[in-house]
Amino acid sequence: MRKALFVLPVSLFIFFSASCPAFSQISNASANILVDDDKVQCPSAQFTTIQSAVNAATSGDVICVCAGTYPEQVTISKPLTLRADNGVVVIPSGMTQNSTGAAGGDSIAAIFLVQGVQDVDLDGFIVDGSNNGLTGCSPRLIGIDYENASGHIRHNAVRHISLGSADSGCQSGNGIEVETGSGSASDVTINDNSVWDYQKNGITGNEQGTQLSVDANVVTGIGPTPNIAQNGIQIGFGAAGKVSNNTVADNVYSICSSSASCPTNATGILIFQSDGVSARNNSLTTNQIGVFIGGDNSVVASNTISNSLALIGVALVGDENSAVRNTFTHADQAAVYIQGNGNRVSGNDITDAAIGVLKISGSTGSTIHNNSFFATLVTVQDPAPTRPIGVSPVH
Repeated sequence: MRKALFVLPVSLFIFFSASCPAFSQISNASANILVDDDKVQCPSAQFTTIQSAVNAATSGDVICVCAGTYPEQVTISKPLTLRADNGVVVIPSGMTQNSTGAAGGDSIAAIFLVQGVQDVDLDGFIVDGSNNGLTGCSPRLIGIDYENASGHIRHNAVRHISLGSADSGCQSGNGIEVETGSGSASDVTINDNSVWDYQKNGITGNEQGTQLSVDANVVTGIGPTPNIAQNGIQIGFGAAGKVSNNTVADNVYSICSSSASCPTNATGILIFQSDGVSARNNSLTTNQIGVFIGGDNSVVASNTISNSLALIGVALVGDENSAVRNTFTHADQAAVYIQGNGNRVSGNDITDAAIGVLKISGSTGSTIHNNSFFATLVTVQDPAPTRPIGVSPVH
């Protein structure tokens, strides 16, 4: 029997050979807009810059960016989906201020700025700050910045968000940041990203009205440095959310060489002046503090925390927090630190800690039970003299 031969229309053939497979995964898109810096990979592209495509798009459009190098800062203020083919590098040079912070009013230079809009998705970009050209602490450098905005940040590589050695002490250089101003709201999911070589924080969510879901990212600090106290993931200043299934490593402020000599320190996950946050199923290694809870009613559960240099696996600095079913291996000061009331530490597996659980004098009503200790010098020190911990959030 003769088989029928189907021939694709020429236009359809060009579309699928145009090297942007993300389009095949998108349904119900109101438009498909193609971008190619040199029109080599995608000859039918309508635009050669991402910003020109954004400017021409209408709400709900889908912009596909073909492989190439895009030396631009991009501002988005309408609901859009931006998807990158493999090999898309957004690497602006001579960056300039493109925003004033939603909450603090500080000067910001962001590579991707999403501002005052809901439903913006960024997927698959290499966001590179190597050529930022900034020479001082202001404007503050950010890789991807959502301000009073919501959406989804996924499958991106955010790298080299740093001012370089000349200004390495500046509280600048956040890989991904979400910030909300008074009376507004931001709800952002951040998942499956690689964030590394940032100067200050890897992923940050700040201010009341910010809701974050930070899931399955790999966040890697620069390792021991005397210049700045880094934080892998921060939720602070009234922001809310959950931090789960992430791998966070190598946030070490080398001046903090022992518990007695730490003016401040670096953390894997920092919850600061925020309540009701959960940190679950994360892997945290070679940070000075694995998880710092500086608030109330938060849960640290089922994490694997190892090599807490100079300091602590989990610090509960607040009331009614829980550290349960975590696995700790090697903590120079203590696996768990309690400074507050009504906290619960139970079901943890602790190996190789100077102190298993360190409870500060004056902390009342806490429960410490059903923990397993191995190769630990002191299992529980209760009470212990006050040993304040200095952390360094970015605001």
